[in-house]
Amino acid sequence: MRWSLVVPVKHLGRAKSRLAPALGPHREGLALAIACDTVAAALACPAVAGVFAVTEDPRAGAELAALGAVVVTGEPGTGLNPALAHGARAARWVSPEAGVCALSADLPALRSSELARVLAAAAGHGRSFLADSPGVGTTLYAATPGSRFAPAFEGASRERHLASGARELLLADVESVRRDVDTLDDLTAALALGAGPRTLRLAVAVLEERTP
Repeated sequence: MRWSLVVPVKHLGRAKSRLAPALGPHREGLALAIACDTVAAALACPAVAGVFAVTEDPRAGAELAALGAVVVTGEPGTGLNPALAHGARAARWVSPEAGVCALSADLPALRSSELARVLAAAAGHGRSFLADSPGVGTTLYAATPGSRFAPAFEGASRERHLASGARELLLADVESVRRDVDTLDDLTAALALGAGPRTLRLAVAVLEERTP
């Protein structure tokens, strides 16, 4: 099975607000770098038929399109899950034979091989999800062709996805698909895993500025 990945990318002016004290003027740049590294790794995965980036930010849209993503605009503006549903409709119109998978845009250490393992496991269930590293949120939600796409991201989404009947994917050695970034500690953990080149380049520049 091949998959259409729906990746939501916030307007850069609102992205990574919890990192603002540490990153200062680099916050928007880091948010974009993380999204680009995530999308580039996803596009390199053989199981991925296409990446649909849902964003209203023109700068993010231009850079993600240059990587090969399909940029989906016109999101309803009523939150993350409606934006994902909007992207899923576009994905199913383009590739009705593919499964649809919502993927966090905050996975700077994403490895294509680990994503392939997760998607292979997801193919065995109608609806499934992968919890984030702390085990509270969700980084990936998948629906096979013909299955209802009903993501419940944000906050304690693992419990909501379980309650909805989606199967939790319990896989070892897929930490790069689970390690999303919201805080400085998260970023440090992603860098330890091996972040993508854009994230790494900017993170090194920030650290050099902060070093006395």
